[in-house]
Amino acid sequence: MNIVLIGYRCSGKTEVGKILARELGRNSLDTDGLIEREIGGSIQGFVLERGWGHFREMEKSVIERVAKKDNLIIATGGGVVMDKENVNNLKRNGCIVWLKANPDVIEDRMRKEQGSGKLRPSLTGSDPIQEIEHVLSLRTPLYEKASDLTVDTSTYAPQQVADLIMKALYSKLDGKDK
Repeated sequence: MNIVLIGYRCSGKTEVGKILARELGRNSLDTDGLIEREIGGSIQGFVLERGWGHFREMEKSVIERVAKKDNLIIATGGGVVMDKENVNNLKRNGCIVWLKANPDVIEDRMRKEQGSGKLRPSLTGSDPIQEIEHVLSLRTPLYEKASDLTVDTSTYAPQQVADLIMKALYSKLDGKDK
């Protein structure tokens, strides 16, 4: 079984995924990283040149491939839940964990990333906090529907989030969470 991390950008999926992989002795995959390797460049540049629609098709192809593997920690792109097929593929062999954070925390994390040179393409072309709130209003019901477990990362460090996930999963496996 895979552990699949979903959530909005900067919710901690990649970092928590690496920690979970290390702690559980599994490999981790970041679907955005796989896409960047396939296109030989950044998602930002790809989206500017080819558009979000083409990116989503590439993402769907990557999800289909990685979902067939086993015992992975999979950190997905924030919009993966917008395609029902993606969710169905990931659920076949995975426990989906929604990492959520409040909009102010996400904006702060995005600013810190941009300060270190990592740029994320705009989803709507609007002010970042307005964009976060708007996109979250659309995606939150999809994240809720797709997830088997939810962890709010707003006030926790990545290691603490990973610990909470492992504790919850062990509890489910032991049958204590019925």
